[in-house]
Amino acid sequence: MSALWAFPGQGAQQPGMLRGLPDEPVVQACLEEASDVLGESVLELDSADALRSTRSVQLCLLLAGVGAARLLMTRDVRPDYVAGLSIGSYPAAVVAGALEFADAVRLVALRGELMQQAYPSGYGMSAILGLDLTTLERLLAEVNRPESPVFLANINAENQLVIAGSHSAMAGVAERARVLGADMAKPLAVSVPSHCPLLAGPAAQLAEAFANVSLLRPRVRYLSASSARLLSDPEQLRDDLAYNMCRIVDWLGTLQSAFERGVRLHLELPPGGVLSGLARRVFEPGIVLAFQGSRLDSLDAVLRQEVNRSR
Repeated sequence: MSALWAFPGQGAQQPGMLRGLPDEPVVQACLEEASDVLGESVLELDSADALRSTRSVQLCLLLAGVGAARLLMTRDVRPDYVAGLSIGSYPAAVVAGALEFADAVRLVALRGELMQQAYPSGYGMSAILGLDLTTLERLLAEVNRPESPVFLANINAENQLVIAGSHSAMAGVAERARVLGADMAKPLAVSVPSHCPLLAGPAAQLAEAFANVSLLRPRVRYLSASSARLLSDPEQLRDDLAYNMCRIVDWLGTLQSAFERGVRLHLELPPGGVLSGLARRVFEPGIVLAFQGSRLDSLDAVLRQEVNRSR
């Protein structure tokens, strides 16, 4: 049974998510290495106050994902595929062996800073549940204006979509969506308009920093959440990582691609369990697990059993 390890994106953050990781040497080594790279204690980044910063959020998501994954790998459990939603693509690339951890820490710190500086206030993301893509795209066309932009950002499920843009424009779309029977239309805990053309400038700046970073062919198959395709060429990976902030996330397509390739075990790395909820709609039949909330020995036993069964 092939396994996909999925890494969550911004919005999944939780205060204390680094301190809540298992107190194991490999996890502590991960946090210490990141602290050395940044010249600051990363444990100061996951307080409620610190997580108001996009930089802190994205660094914590990187560290939580890599730390938990490395812990599992020391127990002789490894994925067949990796994928990450937005910032989650960075821990996915590290775990796949395509991007050095220290480089990922530096790049993610810069990524968060660039995004936050571009839109310090007045912008964000909202979830729209209960409308199909065609209907939502029509609403976006009605509301989107240069002075109040709004765009499609994420396709998480057939009826779970995310938009990004100015607060006023998103409110306009949400109001129209409710009139048309949307189950929910609410802002997310994201303070920047990710995955739309508004971040094309910061993405280009990040790409300049990527030019000085070496990437390798992944040792674990890497699924791009932007294209829902396997990427193995280092230059394609470089482009995917640098520019995913301004490209639509097709998470539904990514999960479907994994399923079509034979994946039947989906493991969500920390923090949270949002991706597990989305995966259950696709991996039926199959096994969907989340690292957070699971006993490590129980999780280890299930993963080992399925890996041995597939050999």
